[in-house]
Amino acid sequence: MKRNLNDLLYFVTVAREGSFTRAAAQLGVTQPALSQAISGLEERMQIRLLTRTTRSVSPTAAGERLLQAIGHRIDEIETELDMLTELRDKPAGTVRITCGPDVLRTTLLPKLTPLLHQYPDIHVEFDANHGFRDIVADRFDAGVRLGDTIDKDMIAIPIGPKLRMAAVASPDYFSRYPLPQTPQELTRHQCINQRMVRSGGLYVWDFDQDGGDLNVRVSGQLTFNTSEHIVDAALAGLGIAFLPEEEFGTHIADGRLIRVLEPWCRPFPGYYLYYPSRKQPSPAFSLVVEALRVRQKRQPAAGAR
Repeated sequence: MKRNLNDLLYFVTVAREGSFTRAAAQLGVTQPALSQAISGLEERMQIRLLTRTTRSVSPTAAGERLLQAIGHRIDEIETELDMLTELRDKPAGTVRITCGPDVLRTTLLPKLTPLLHQYPDIHVEFDANHGFRDIVADRFDAGVRLGDTIDKDMIAIPIGPKLRMAAVASPDYFSRYPLPQTPQELTRHQCINQRMVRSGGLYVWDFDQDGGDLNVRVSGQLTFNTSEHIVDAALAGLGIAFLPEEEFGTHIADGRLIRVLEPWCRPFPGYYLYYPSRKQPSPAFSLVVEALRVRQKRQPAAGAR
């Protein structure tokens, strides 16, 4: 029985996406053509591979078996095809990265802009979200997280400096409330809470003090799950915000926000690019890693002036 490898690729994509519409967009084909190809594959194999409803598509038991058998092999073929770009003058291919919206804006785009200008055949797809994605299951090439949250079986590359948290509020807010002198005094203030996407709980404000950490549960009128809106609320005088200092941009230096409790905010590991240790990097991926990697400053030689 003659089999079309494109049909197998189409099946794997539909099964993974759970949608003919999304799979067609990813593959660059029309939805009717994709549906016809899958139906033809099922007819030739004389077995149903996908269960279709008006709302979703999912593999049957036979389809799941086929997906497990060939899915990783198709991934390996795509990786090998990317590796062949080493034989070309210009590396090419798509690199998929999942990350938070803020580090995408402040770090990834600025660092990758020169690379993308230099190599027009390299494409980068970003999945910006506030949750944690499984980069292996979701077929990402890499992810970006804070250094102390990465699994030990991953390769982790620093892409930014250490970070510090900052507690801030507007001059208008502090004209109505006294400046807190210790983290414990925050319980008497209007604080802007953050809902954590992964756990669903409220973020507990974590400060450093001699001898260990100091955790403070704050309260206030506002809760957000996005840091940009926390910044906007702080600028509007609606309370004290607590985020990595880089997320406040120039608002602190320009006086639009007043920083408090700075001695209790010590540096901690910053953002890292991470990917599976078993991943065979393509030339395009290797160039992306090198563009993002933090360059270590050279120490002056002994006796040098």
